[in-house]
Amino acid sequence: MGPRRRPQFTQESIEQQLQQIHLLDPSSTSENLEQLGPIIKQIHANRQQDAYLRTVKSLIESKDAEIETICGDNYQEFIGSVSTLFSIKSYTTNLKERINSLDQSVAQVGRGLVDKKRALLQSKKTAANLDEGIDTLQSCLRVLDVVNRVGDMIKEGKYWSALRSLEDIGNMPPTSLSQTPLFQHLLSSLPSMRQQIKDAVTASMKQWLLDIRNVSAEVGELALEAMETRTRKWRSRREKDSMLKSARVGSAVEVVTYEKIEHNVLDNERLQVDFTPLYQCIHIYGALDALDEIRKSYQADRKAQSDLIIPDTLSLSNLFSVTQEIVGFFIIETHVLNTTGSFRSEREVEELWDALLTRLTSVVENALKKEKDADSFLRVKESLMGFVMTLEAYSYSTTSLHAFLMALFEQYVTLLEKQFGKRFENIISQDELVPMYVEKSSERSSVIDAVWLRSQERDALIQSPLPLNLPWSQGFYLCCQDIRSYVQNFYQFLEGVSQHHRNIDDLLSKSLEDLLSKYISESLSRRAGSTSNLSQVAQIVTNIEHFEVACTELERSLTNIRTSQRGGAIRVNATRSFEVTLGRALASVNKSINKKLEDFFGLSEYDWTPDTKEDGPSMYLYELVNWLTTVVDTLVIKEEYKDEAYRGAVDYLADCLMDFMTGRDVPMLNENFLINILTDVDFLEEEFERNGRPQLMEAFKELRSMTAIVLNNEVQQYLMPAVRQSTYVIVKPKKLQALLEKLARYGSQCRDPPSREKGERRRKEAEAAGKIYPGESR
Repeated sequence: MGPRRRPQFTQESIEQQLQQIHLLDPSSTSENLEQLGPIIKQIHANRQQDAYLRTVKSLIESKDAEIETICGDNYQEFIGSVSTLFSIKSYTTNLKERINSLDQSVAQVGRGLVDKKRALLQSKKTAANLDEGIDTLQSCLRVLDVVNRVGDMIKEGKYWSALRSLEDIGNMPPTSLSQTPLFQHLLSSLPSMRQQIKDAVTASMKQWLLDIRNVSAEVGELALEAMETRTRKWRSRREKDSMLKSARVGSAVEVVTYEKIEHNVLDNERLQVDFTPLYQCIHIYGALDALDEIRKSYQADRKAQSDLIIPDTLSLSNLFSVTQEIVGFFIIETHVLNTTGSFRSEREVEELWDALLTRLTSVVENALKKEKDADSFLRVKESLMGFVMTLEAYSYSTTSLHAFLMALFEQYVTLLEKQFGKRFENIISQDELVPMYVEKSSERSSVIDAVWLRSQERDALIQSPLPLNLPWSQGFYLCCQDIRSYVQNFYQFLEGVSQHHRNIDDLLSKSLEDLLSKYISESLSRRAGSTSNLSQVAQIVTNIEHFEVACTELERSLTNIRTSQRGGAIRVNATRSFEVTLGRALASVNKSINKKLEDFFGLSEYDWTPDTKEDGPSMYLYELVNWLTTVVDTLVIKEEYKDEAYRGAVDYLADCLMDFMTGRDVPMLNENFLINILTDVDFLEEEFERNGRPQLMEAFKELRSMTAIVLNNEVQQYLMPAVRQSTYVIVKPKKLQALLEKLARYGSQCRDPPSREKGERRRKEAEAAGKIYPGESR
């Protein structure tokens, strides 16, 4: 094979290829210089071919002479060769022309390519400038877009994203944009934009503070409802288990046994409290190193809100709504404290809590100053108790509130005591003082369960046939009912209150003592003193006896209650008061009897100086003894009190008879009167002995001794100290003197000498008796 022929490129083919080249493709970001390579190689090959042709031409010209020589020698051949050479020359000429034409074409193409290359380089420089400008412009646009989006993010509440965007702008790496006035302007505006974010997030938090103030009451309502449900469940459980009587809601045993059901009062079906604005604000201020600023602002705002919760003048009807708002306020504070790290301190919350408690107790105390109804104090306690237990569950200190409740409790007890005292006085004053009558077993059980009795009397009454007259009147029954009600109200206030048992026991003891002594015992005493009806006075005596028993039984039952609650013994020191009142009531019995006896003596017409002795007792004594035995024996009182009534009556009779003999109302007497008096005394002694009460005649012992001295003429023996001290010690000298004077006065008025002589003797005896004890009164 011959040598590989070099490929031939015509002008047309090169121009055709150049037309197909697009150095700058509008749709492409890169230059199409790769397509220019093959064409340049083709041009380079053509230039080598041209050089080659010029070399051939020179060779041809150098060989012409040689050719002519050869041609001469070889003319024919030369002619043929010349002809051939002409042909070749013609071809070569043509080729040369074509080569020149091609060279021109290539030169023209080269110039075009150079121009295009120059234009291309200029275009690339322009394009690079444009690209740089575009990049700078795009960077500016991106920054401006970020700045624009910062404003939008602030409007949308995306404060952290806005702040991060500003940080990204400030932390951009150095670029050509960094030196532009626009960028420097943007950098100078970043602090104001941060302030815009700060102002916006602050405004958001301020609005949030307003919103939570509006929902605090509802939060508190939900919390108080949850605590009420918890309290109700615990009360039910405590009633079933006596071991839990002393445990209140919130105590260790209640907390351990409490079946806690998670109920978030801040996020439930009724209410959702969103803390996002606060968290955002804390986050933004923390990023801006201004956390102390927002902390102080938040504390000041919450302090202002807490001050607005409690009005200067509080109506008790609004107390519950106020406590709801307080509970909601501090539940929110607890949540903020637990979820914001170091943003909120316990000391700051405690300051708000202490300040608010101080103000609450002050306005409640002022609201209660004019209250006279104990129930108002109880309602206040109920409102505050739910409030206390709810916030105790959130670990707030309620010691001062418990102390305040105890102070309210003392005022409550004072009003309650007055309230029940008036009721007791009305019960006693309106009591009909007749035994209670029951017909049905249920009525009897109801009454017996309400009063306090000894077990023996209780059993006896339960076994007694119906219908039945109970020993006491309705007044005793109603008083016992009210005492139970009082104790119930007393302890109702203390339900859930942290209490010092000894103080409570002492207060209850003192209060019950005042009620029983001042309002019941003294009322019974006044009623007994103003009542002349013996049966009513006797009923008062019976009631007093049962009140004495009630004091002991009440003391025992209350002590049992306190023992189950780890308290001490309770003393009801009213028994002594009832003993005194019983004595007064019995005295009223004697007084009523004596008043009747006085009527009998008023009807009697004694003859102080009868001429003869009576064969029998005075007629009025029959009626008197019959009335006395009938009335006293029918009194519904103890036998010992009946004996005392008899003794009082007989003492009264003895005093009356003694007053006849020694008093000033009767001016003179004779011995027949004394004998008649002794006849009456003998009759009374027989009657009382027949009635089974012979001991009553001790009342007439002085009368008998004194009359015996006179009638037996033993005055001289009486004047002897030894005899007087041994035999007549019971006889008072002054009384004997008075009797002797009356006898002497009678004798001095008689006309017969013996009587006058005896009268004189009686006068001298009276003087002698008067000298025994000169200073002794009659």
